[in-house]
Order: sequence, then C-alpha cells, then structure tokens
Amino acid sequence: MVTDRSRGCIALTFDDGPDPAGTPAVLDALRAAGVRATFFVIADRAQRHPQLARALADAGHEAGLHCYHHIDHRRVGATRFVEDLLAGLHVLRSLGFAVRRWRPPWGRAPAEAFTAARRHGLRPTGWSLDPQDWAGSSAGDMAGRIGGSLGAGDVVLLHDGVGPGARRDSAAETAALIPALATLAKARGWRLGPVSDRSEHAAMLRRRSEVTSPA
Repeated sequence: MVTDRSRGCIALTFDDGPDPAGTPAVLDALRAAGVRATFFVIADRAQRHPQLARALADAGHEAGLHCYHHIDHRRVGATRFVEDLLAGLHVLRSLGFAVRRWRPPWGRAPAEAFTAARRHGLRPTGWSLDPQDWAGSSAGDMAGRIGGSLGAGDVVLLHDGVGPGARRDSAAETAALIPALATLAKARGWRLGPVSDRSEHAAMLRRRSEVTSPA
C-alpha cells in the first residue's frame, strides 16, 4: 500500500457564502495563492448575489450545496428538508453549477436527510479540521490551532460568509489564513485544492496500490 504523505492533497472548503462581507476577500486570497477550493453555497444568498456566485465558477472553484435556508435539518420534518434541498439545487444549477456535494448546516442532519441527498445525486461531505474562523480568531491563532494537526487527506472547514452565530463581521482573517496554509502545505510537500482533487488523489493512490501490491 502507498502511504507516502508527501504526495498528499488537503481540501479547502468554505461555507455560508456567497457573501459580500467575505467572499471577495477569500477569492482574492485564493487567486493570489494559486489555490482552488470547494464552496458550500447557501442558495438563498446565491440568488441575492448571483455575480459573486458566478465569480466562484469563473475562478475555477467547485460549488456544493449547503442549503437554501440555513436551518438545522434535525429540527424540521422530511418534507421541509426535501423542499429546501430541491430549492437549493434548482438555484445552483440555474446558475450553471454542476452540484455533486452537500454539507448540511453545522454538519448535522437526520439519517433521512442523508438518504434524500444521495437520492438526488449529492455526496455528503464533512470535514476533519475546524479552525473556527467564525469565532473571530486571528489568522495566526488559527494557523497555530490546526498547523500541528494538518496532514494529507484533511478537509479544512472555513467560512467565506458571515453566518448565523458568527462573532465577526468579515472574513478578513480567513482570507489571511489562506497564504499561511498554502505555505505550510508546500513546505511539507502537500498541496491545497478542492474536495474533488483530494478524492481523485485518493483514488489514484488506491489504483497504484492495487498495481504494486503483491499477488
């Protein structure tokens, strides 16, 4: 089996956008770092800010569905969840996104929600590292919080939007964290990218393992 972490990919993901208070700064930082990412979009916000939503696609980033309304799917019935899911998918696909992934608000949903998402062609996507940028920490503090744990195959949860419960009014520190993570990844022989790059890399390693494993 291939276990060389130096060839690893780390996925950067962003929730709760598009948001004029955060998305432009995050896109600028990603562009400067030469990094693509996956954005889990609130469809209601995409409707209100279609130019920002299209800017994600124009920059080569992936879009997944977060929700239409930022609701706790554990507290609504199956009918309400499916309505939210379908409304969100309709908006994002009408904007030209090929949506294949879904991350529920707060990462929480009942089993029925995951079943419904898969039925509509969506792969639930979680995370492995959370620097809690929504809490208003500085980029330096966040880098220190996750830097020692950051490894190949990780999925990093960040926010380009100022969502419910956030203790900040912009995503400036999130944007400032991006070059720090890019530098750290490069120094360790890893690369940052969207979730699909991480999945494709893992598949490549599995295929290589199958070829090199003794019979």
